[in-house]
Amino acid sequence: MKIPVAIVEDNNDIREALEHIVELSPDYELSCSCISGEDALVKLPIYLPKIVLMDIHLGGVNGIEVVRELKLAHPEMLFMMCTIYEEDEKIFEALRAGASGYIIKKTTPVKLLEAIHELYEGGAPMSSQIARKVVSAFQNKPVAVTDNSLDILSKREMEILQMLSTGLVYKEIAEKLFISSETVRKHVYSVYGKLHVGNRVEAVNKFFGR
Repeated sequence: MKIPVAIVEDNNDIREALEHIVELSPDYELSCSCISGEDALVKLPIYLPKIVLMDIHLGGVNGIEVVRELKLAHPEMLFMMCTIYEEDEKIFEALRAGASGYIIKKTTPVKLLEAIHELYEGGAPMSSQIARKVVSAFQNKPVAVTDNSLDILSKREMEILQMLSTGLVYKEIAEKLFISSETVRKHVYSVYGKLHVGNRVEAVNKFFGR
């Protein structure tokens, strides 16, 4: 069964190129394509894609606002932000809104499909330039005093969060725990809800007490 992917992009040429990449892949199918943030807010809750490639700089309602609104209602929907620029402020705003991945639009088709697969498997794909910015920000951020927020997690949820913190994806965690990837996915969403976070980066950040 192919994984449904949606595209939100206001540039016709870029949107058509992304559509072409998705449609030619044997693993994914184009769920819907949106030309604006307003269009996305209407279509995405109807088509319910698993993965959304989201442009940040949309006219009107921007990509971050779309993610912030839809992630609350549809936590299972995975958003990967696509942008031309590596803007530090936008990167962290998008992650806080609930995005789970962040790539540069000049990413090659092969790398883009690899990023989609990584995102679906529980990873947090980012282009190397952006990943360096995120790591640098975490390294330069003082560690806060750890609270007891992790105490509300079950033993299994804590186990899975610890594995997420080491960089394992859902499939790898499932194999280690002898459970299905879908069961891992459900536990992860439960962790996100209990910790009041929207993505893997924020959950791992809480795990380390940042």
